[in-house]
Amino acid sequence: MRSLRIEPAKLTGRIFIQPSKSMAHRLMLCALLAKGTSEIDNVVLSDDIKATMQACEALGASVMIEDSPVFDCRKRVVISSPGDIRVVRPVIDCIESGTTARLVIPISRLCADPVTLTGKGRLVTRPFDIYKRLLPGKGVNFTDENGKMPIRLEGRLRPGEYDLRGDVSSQFISGLLMALPFLDGDSEIRISGPLESRPYVGMTIDALERFGISIGHSHDFRLFKIQGKQKAAACSLAVEGDWSQAAFFCVLGAISGEVAIEGLNEASLQGDRIILDIVRDMGARTVWGQGTLLVNPGTLKSVQVDASQCPDLVPAVAVAAALCPGVSAITNAKRLRLKESDRLRAVCSELNKLGARIVERQDGLVIHGVNHFTGASVDGWNDHRIVMALAIASSRTMGPVEISGFEAVSKSYPEFWQDFKLLGGKVDEQHMG
Repeated sequence: MRSLRIEPAKLTGRIFIQPSKSMAHRLMLCALLAKGTSEIDNVVLSDDIKATMQACEALGASVMIEDSPVFDCRKRVVISSPGDIRVVRPVIDCIESGTTARLVIPISRLCADPVTLTGKGRLVTRPFDIYKRLLPGKGVNFTDENGKMPIRLEGRLRPGEYDLRGDVSSQFISGLLMALPFLDGDSEIRISGPLESRPYVGMTIDALERFGISIGHSHDFRLFKIQGKQKAAACSLAVEGDWSQAAFFCVLGAISGEVAIEGLNEASLQGDRIILDIVRDMGARTVWGQGTLLVNPGTLKSVQVDASQCPDLVPAVAVAAALCPGVSAITNAKRLRLKESDRLRAVCSELNKLGARIVERQDGLVIHGVNHFTGASVDGWNDHRIVMALAIASSRTMGPVEISGFEAVSKSYPEFWQDFKLLGGKVDEQHMG
């Protein structure tokens, strides 16, 4: 197994942040739904984004990749679509992208043609039971292998009333929001219980509106009224910077040295923008200037973080919290057990190997602060966010950190190690038996 050895070093410098993977998924699928040619600029070809591009092609669009004329080292994805969904490839490989799978399932049912969705890794066992319960009553034949992929779909989705719990992945809600406007009748989605990851639903609505699709909703996102027979209009736009990736560099700025982050939207709808509030509460100093966010270390202090609306932040936040004096807590994070890894267990296991004092709870973490980390050999759990969290932790270790499975960053951030080195990270790839 290959591993990456990181020598401890103070990390500081300037970074141009990755584009939002969550928004790129949504914009490309909107382009699939729109008749004509759309251009999506500022794209990084991570494994997850490649999965969505392949899904667009399987459902009838042509996809071309060009060098971005505006953003250095980024791509522009040109998607030409007839505006009508048709299955031209009977199998869609979602690789390990849960977002791709959950958004594409209802979109693919805008036609009756059979299609099979496959995947690999933890995606194969991640839950799709919400669709399995909902879709058969709306014209779709849904079959799987004892609750696992492959998922086979046949039949056209019908408009109507859809009832969902709010404490499941918001991707199920987003998938329906992307499909229902194109049916031949009006629909409603009703949410029961608290809605988790609400900002991602707002991002879906924003993406649809950019392509001319209107979604009526209550102020609390508990009721959605969707007019049918809508038409999406092709357009050209750029993907904004990704706050979930920026979180790792915000934490670096809080625990190591000044980090300047370019490419973020200060007024973004992304829920992970709350990382700014979290690192400020920890004592970091943050300043916006000329489109750049500066994060500097301050006097660290413990925090209490409700992760229900920002689950992807937990690995990065846990690193910083582990270095805060006192006791910090991360709560309402149970859904992290169903990600690319069981992230609560992974964070606890691997950071504790580095000398952290973290106690795993059923729905969160209790973190007792330490002054610094120790060096150790750790496992990335085949999870991009775990690997990146361990990498930034190395900036405060007393010895080298050796990460096995470091390649997992290709899922969302294939240029992570280049950017890490740009900030002064000292890495040396090795081979282990």
